[in-house]
Amino acid sequence: MSIFTTPRLRVRRFEPTDLDELAGLLADAEVMRHLEPPFTREQTEIFLKTAGLADEPLIYAVEDAENRFVGYVIYHRYDDEFDELGWVLRRDRWGQGYASELTAAMVVDTRRRGRRALIECSPDQTATRAVAEKHGFVLTSDSPLAIYTL
Repeated sequence: MSIFTTPRLRVRRFEPTDLDELAGLLADAEVMRHLEPPFTREQTEIFLKTAGLADEPLIYAVEDAENRFVGYVIYHRYDDEFDELGWVLRRDRWGQGYASELTAAMVVDTRRRGRRALIECSPDQTATRAVAEKHGFVLTSDSPLAIYTL
């Protein structure tokens, strides 16, 4: 079941069978450069269980039209006013506009539910900054994390 779709992507709940793809993504040092040190398979299993397979997930799997794993979105309630959104994509999918496409869809969904959107990232994450600004987010804090709100 899809949470939402974009013209090229489908966002859905994680399944236990996503472990191998997620482990490959989170073990990639370049993907993880602005997030955390690369994950071991054991760390990925815990992350999948606690963030992706939870009753109220913090993350959702993203796949393309051919049902290939592209990465995941961060999409959950942040506080009483904001929903946090973000994305972590396979390196071979960078530069194809997927982050912008996913951001647009999450913003529409957040607004439909009467909420505001927030993006948190490392201050030196220039790609995230560009996507946030393209979609009208405003930098509201930059220490220790950059926080963009809409």
